[in-house]
Amino acid sequence: MRRLVLFDIDGTLLSTNLAAKRAFQRAMLKVYNEAGPIDTHRFDGKTDPQIARELLQLAGFEDAIIEDGFTRLWPTYLAEFEHELAEPHTRVTVYPGVLELLDRLAQRDDVLLGLLTGNIEAGAQLKISAAGLPRTFRVGAFGSDGERRDQLPQVAVDRARELTGIHFRGKDVVIIGDTPSDVSCGQSIGVQTLGVATGHHSVEELLACGADTALEDFSDTERALAAIL
Repeated sequence: MRRLVLFDIDGTLLSTNLAAKRAFQRAMLKVYNEAGPIDTHRFDGKTDPQIARELLQLAGFEDAIIEDGFTRLWPTYLAEFEHELAEPHTRVTVYPGVLELLDRLAQRDDVLLGLLTGNIEAGAQLKISAAGLPRTFRVGAFGSDGERRDQLPQVAVDRARELTGIHFRGKDVVIIGDTPSDVSCGQSIGVQTLGVATGHHSVEELLACGADTALEDFSDTERALAAIL
């Protein structure tokens, strides 16, 4: 096994078409009676705790009050998200080529597949399950592991080493995502980064912020595999 491949979720593999955001807003209102400027606030490239903190700070909350509510916020959010996913109007969209790419990568003995996402872990699993994605991700680092995105790559690398005994480093690690934050968190530990323009950022923007490679989407499986491997 020579390559650790870590995928972001939202904007990279799938979209919940605002279902997760609606659940997040209801949870914030239930726990804090406030959701801040959530309608205009950017979620992409951030961890769930970071998003909640930013929204509440903008609403005038002190950090101590914010953190005190976190223990209630996450189970409330998960319950709201499960409710949202059960609604008949909710559609989780998988981006072009994702299923084919994951299937091809999962068949390789030289690749360990994982997740690197700002979602709290249970929220990430809800999204993966709702999208019908295969359970091929054997390791991961999540927003529940650290509030800053740049804390997460080392968590994933350490977990991969615990699982396999292999110390993945440098270009043995590929971080794949749709935002400059995905690129910068990979750069923080000197690994390979692949941008995909299925979110809010273009190929040109992702390359400009330092991605080693960037694709419009994963619809060309062979090209995506070549970029990763």
